[in-house]
Amino acid sequence: MSVRVLLQAGVIAAIDGLEVSGVFDAPPVRAALPYALVEEVVLADWSTKDMAGREGRFAVQLHDGGERPARLRVLAGAVEDAIEVMDRELGEGWRIVSLTFVRGRIVRERDAHWTSLSQFRVRMLKES
Repeated sequence: MSVRVLLQAGVIAAIDGLEVSGVFDAPPVRAALPYALVEEVVLADWSTKDMAGREGRFAVQLHDGGERPARLRVLAGAVEDAIEVMDRELGEGWRIVSLTFVRGRIVRERDAHWTSLSQFRVRMLKES
């Protein structure tokens, strides 16, 4: 299995306990608000002389409705907290060695629809 698949599964598992209608790895056709979407990770080589490595960026979107984003602010904080303590062992020898919150924001997409975006940088090494 690729490190991309392992990382996305790890992120989904980390935020699965949020009070949302679902956690998705692709935009859902239909989902009740609020819901979470784990975007595709962008990876680059971060190998050492003797270990395979990847550096990447990933984001978690939250979608919610309402006049104000009060509930979304709480959920965005919960995502950041959950990612911070997620399991560092991804499987198949891959391990997260660095995981950093990069930025977050909440925007109004259209009438009564809000989106939160939390972005993270991750560095991983594969032990043989």
